Amino acid sequence: MATETTEKPASKTDTSLSSPWNVIVHNDPVNLMSYVAMVFRRVFGYATERAQKHMLEVHERGRSVLWTGDREKAELYVQQLHGYLLLATLERAGD
Repeated sequence: MATETTEKPASKTDTSLSSPWNVIVHNDPVNLMSYVAMVFRRVFGYATERAQKHMLEVHERGRSVLWTGDREKAELYVQQLHGYLLLATLERAGD
């Protein structure tokens, strides 16, 4: 006797976890620009030029999308940035 299995459709939660997420850093009046660029190099492994590009974007536009990918890794990056006292948030890519 053969057993049939059916796949359960992905729930809204499954979809939200698998969709790409952005790690965003917001401008703050406290941290020096050189410090912010150093944090981007340490956390993301960015080259100096890339770190400075994002730092200037934060300074001039008020925010910069630093990384896009899986939610779990994005949450880890946000926590690391908070550890350096930077204002960082997470949002679904494309929102």
